[in-house]
Amino acid sequence: MSSREEQLKAFGRLLDIMDDLREKCPWDRKQTFDSLRQNTIEETYELATAISRHDMNEISKELGDVLLHVVFYAKMGSETKWNFSGSSEKDEPRDSFDIADVCNRLCDKLIFRHPHVYGRIASGGEQPFGITAQNAEEVSKLWEQVKLKEKGGNKTVLGGIPDSLPSMVKAYRIQDKVANVGFDWEKREDVWEKVKEEIAEFEQEVRKAQKSEDQSIDSKPTPEMEAEFGDLLFAMINAARLYKIKPDNALEQTNLKFIKRFNYIETRAREMGRELKDMSIDEMEALWQEAKKQ
Repeated sequence: MSSREEQLKAFGRLLDIMDDLREKCPWDRKQTFDSLRQNTIEETYELATAISRHDMNEISKELGDVLLHVVFYAKMGSETKWNFSGSSEKDEPRDSFDIADVCNRLCDKLIFRHPHVYGRIASGGEQPFGITAQNAEEVSKLWEQVKLKEKGGNKTVLGGIPDSLPSMVKAYRIQDKVANVGFDWEKREDVWEKVKEEIAEFEQEVRKAQKSEDQSIDSKPTPEMEAEFGDLLFAMINAARLYKIKPDNALEQTNLKFIKRFNYIETRAREMGRELKDMSIDEMEALWQEAKKQ
């Protein structure tokens, strides 16, 4: 494991390289916040994929790619004066920011949000000494209280949830945040009645649609069917949260498992000189059962 001195030296080396690239490379020099945005999203998903596969070599590599984007944005921030959020349109552009500002703002936020570790909050001292949190659940509840007191922070419990979060992750965050202020089931087992209720309501809408028109497999869902299915998914995500399961992780593991098994079917069919489109569902099911035994 690298020493702190070696870690700082490596980070300094990265900053030096970023300075060189921004000055000497035509592609790096051309980039803007907007042009890098999509690349950043893709790099984040690649990191998430590596984490799902528990591939430490890939995680290390993808973390480097994400870190590059952090350093890149900070470098661009140092080159121009900006109007920060909360500024009036009439305000003159304020000072630029660099990687030190990014790190210091993060450090200040971490200290502010961990009064159970650092004691009195550094800026203002609103929180007394002696705040404790004995487990992760207590820390989460404390965070929600502290965030509402944070300067420039969230003004409502759900105010900090990004609009662009994937829907499944967003649903989990919504439920987690409201639970931390007491809006939750008394017993986690009670959530299954809600799940059953949502299944029944969705099935009711399906039956209505079948009565009104021919609902073949190619038929479009009614708005009511879509709404009720959304409610069902929301309830299932709530159940996952209550049982300490991250639904996005669980679904991704199932995705990877399905891909592996279906690839087996495709490979075996090719070995048999067959095309999948020419095989019956029973033949494919037999190969699927083989795949499950592997």
